[in-house]
Amino acid sequence: MSNLTSRIVSFYLGKNTDDKGRMIDDILSWDDQELELVHDYIQWLFPLRERSAYNATAPLLDEVCVQAFRSNEKLRARLRNSFSVLLKFYGFTRKEESGQVVVSRTDAFLRKAENWLTPRNHNFLRITRILKCLTTLGLPQDAATFEKALEEVYGEYGAIIGKETLGYWREAVFSS
Repeated sequence: MSNLTSRIVSFYLGKNTDDKGRMIDDILSWDDQELELVHDYIQWLFPLRERSAYNATAPLLDEVCVQAFRSNEKLRARLRNSFSVLLKFYGFTRKEESGQVVVSRTDAFLRKAENWLTPRNHNFLRITRILKCLTTLGLPQDAATFEKALEEVYGEYGAIIGKETLGYWREAVFSS
């Protein structure tokens, strides 16, 4: 396993820190304010193959790391947990019903949306990253059901989200 891969896997398994000395469980216990105001954790929770313009020190996925997640249920379960934390931040919840993943709005959606459902919000980029990461690392059903829930939000708030952003979300799920 390469050093790059081992950094991501070790971080996800709770055996090592990110480049700021934070353990994954510490980040996942943050409140909404920390999740909103801290900008350099999302690349660790949802790594991609492409370098981030906002966190050049975050590790990138390589094929060995992708296969590690796709073949290891424990890693995917931890990724699912990260996804659930961010869903809650955005006002959604993830459930499994009859073997199918369902992402739906919570009763807190309108209150939570005040933090991210504004024009050109940086969370639109975070959502794109989350969708792409889930698809890449072996949770395509989670990504597709989240994208479906986002399409419903777009139906109501399309002027805020914009067609370009919706296009990025679709591409993250259906082109990966």
